Amino acid sequence: MTDIPIETLGLLVTACFMFMTGGVVKGTLGVGLPLVVVPLLSLLLDSSQAMGLLVMPVLVSNALQSVEGGRLFFALKRFGTLIGAQFIATLWANDWGSRLSPHEMNAVIAFTVVSSVAMMLFSPRVDISKKTELWLGPVVGAIAGAMGGATSLTGPILITYLMALRLDRDDFVGSISIIYLLGSIPMYAAMLIWGRFGLDDVAWSCAGLAPMYLGLRLGATLRKRLSEEGFRRILMGFLIFLAILLMLK
Repeated sequence: MTDIPIETLGLLVTACFMFMTGGVVKGTLGVGLPLVVVPLLSLLLDSSQAMGLLVMPVLVSNALQSVEGGRLFFALKRFGTLIGAQFIATLWANDWGSRLSPHEMNAVIAFTVVSSVAMMLFSPRVDISKKTELWLGPVVGAIAGAMGGATSLTGPILITYLMALRLDRDDFVGSISIIYLLGSIPMYAAMLIWGRFGLDDVAWSCAGLAPMYLGLRLGATLRKRLSEEGFRRILMGFLIFLAILLMLK
């Protein structure tokens, strides 16, 4: 039997803890798995490798929430143009992102994290009319696709946009899970084609499924006991700290 090096074992344990933490956040808030795990893993690994290790946990978690949400036809009808624009921008940004150095990628991820925190903290409460939604939806989809293609983090602008639409809780969770899922499939496929990560990274990402799922269940329990607003503020402070570390890395 081959002994596992202590360094490798320590990395696996740390990574599992990170996936569980991301699962807790997603289970509590309904979003945030890549937003938490990518910056954390990027402190230990190459940013592209960190993205590869998120493939299966992201796809499975969004598939689970999409099924639970039961809003497939609602989301496709209302956000079809957003999803289409996101798809095109994702493919373009993957080409661009594949040319970034590890240091540049960390800077982009840090900027994305800080931007997400700023948008969630200071996003104005505005009413978006049906007419405005017709053109704003594809614009938001294109920006989300560009961010996702470069860094695998599509959430910030999507969360802000769907919150501005004043969707009820079930429509919000169901819709954003479907948008995430349909955006993640081409995003990860393009990253694989462009060599941003390899099949071995995808295989290793399966190891994150169990801790991620455990975190989801813990998060669902915490959601009933904690103030969502208070938890979100703690999360934002944590993400700002991570962004600063990434900028200094």
